[in-house]
Amino acid sequence: MTKKQQGNSKTATQLGQDSTLSFGLGLVFFIVVLFSLITISYWLTQHFIGQESAPVTSIVVSGEMPYSQRSDIINAIDQVDMGNFFQVDVNEVQSYVLTLPWVYSVAVRKQWPNELKIYVVDQNPIALWNGNFLINQLGQVFQADIERINHYLPNFFGPEGSELLALENYRDLNALLDYKALKIDELVLSERFSWQLTLDDGVTLNLGREERVERIQRFMDVYPIIKAQLKAKKITEKQQNQAVDYIDLRYDTGLAVGWKTVDKITRIKLHKNSNNNHLKSTLLVKSLS
Repeated sequence: MTKKQQGNSKTATQLGQDSTLSFGLGLVFFIVVLFSLITISYWLTQHFIGQESAPVTSIVVSGEMPYSQRSDIINAIDQVDMGNFFQVDVNEVQSYVLTLPWVYSVAVRKQWPNELKIYVVDQNPIALWNGNFLINQLGQVFQADIERINHYLPNFFGPEGSELLALENYRDLNALLDYKALKIDELVLSERFSWQLTLDDGVTLNLGREERVERIQRFMDVYPIIKAQLKAKKITEKQQNQAVDYIDLRYDTGLAVGWKTVDKITRIKLHKNSNNNHLKSTLLVKSLS
């Protein structure tokens, strides 16, 4: 064999060895990559299985809650199983929170991996209704702990089913009275739908069943004259303890004025602050019928 043939044979052998080495390295790299993928997949699977069975460990309560308290919300959902994040039913949580007397609306969502978020909006009480209930901004009646209210509310009295009518008239008539810096402190609607208002200065207006707006306007026109007459009466007759008791506007063109003493005013205020609102509402409704 010539030297040239020997060189060619040696080169072919070397190429074969290099090819075998490259294949081996490629095979090792493939096995390493495959093993890594299997390992990572196994770890992820175990991780997600563990997360799926993980409990809810954080409950975030937020929203517009001037009356509801966080403890109310937590106690309301005490029966909900929080042991598995993915199995917690947000609709069930919502239904339990909605049973709370002060709650108007609820939104519930889950935040992975372990958080439950509850957004609560409380009722907006506009007035007391028949002493024991409340009316919200939509004229809907609800019952809740009145002790949690720390601001003034007017009193409405009326037959069942007249809540929205009472609220609408309160808003309309109050808007008119605002021009004279007066507000409605108490509104009474009889079973025959006769209206009576008590203003924040203690004067009671008997409006009757018809033409409420016109009669309020008549009162606003005449009331300054009545107060001027009262002032003159106090000066001439020296009866400083007198005040306007009621103004009866149930006339086509005129009105009638009743007077009261300071002692009577005090008794009326004490009566308003008593706990006999339910009895009072019954008597007022019947007296106006």
